[in-house]
Amino acid sequence: MQRVLFILPVIAFAGLAAFLGFGLTQDPKELPSQLIDRPLPEFVLPGITDAPGGGPGLASAGFKGEPRLLNVWASWCAACPQEHPVLERIAAEGFPVYGIAWKDKPEDSRAFLARYGDPYSGMGSDFPGRTAIDLGVTGAPETFVVDKKGRVRFKQIGPISPEVWEGQIRPLMQKLRAEA
Repeated sequence: MQRVLFILPVIAFAGLAAFLGFGLTQDPKELPSQLIDRPLPEFVLPGITDAPGGGPGLASAGFKGEPRLLNVWASWCAACPQEHPVLERIAAEGFPVYGIAWKDKPEDSRAFLARYGDPYSGMGSDFPGRTAIDLGVTGAPETFVVDKKGRVRFKQIGPISPEVWEGQIRPLMQKLRAEA
């Protein structure tokens, strides 16, 4: 009986050590997205312009025909000004970038774009944050690569650095453009 009482804590400790050891081998920055290889969730968002009705806005139905980037950002986001020159470079290289201004007043979004430039081919305002919830956004900025069929193929959490653009996203965008 004493031997069994001795072995149970040893087995429990070994199990706990294995569980924690496995956790230490995982990258804490890598959060898997449930959207990978699934269609972009449906949304229709108003625009951020002064035009009546808020401008043309942005809808998920338009994400077909060519690969695109969907960038979720906000004027209050500390990392968004850091990412912005990379987004401008991406757009200048001919890759379409679309934006969702997340939990941001339209006037604040417009002021941000007036200050830093506007790399976006289209923009939607998600002031209530419902679309971001559907996308699984945990913070700004986050960027999704959407293929020709409207399926999410990659999710970047945090700002896109030049290294991430060159090493991960650009090669994927080129591959998606080449697919039939």
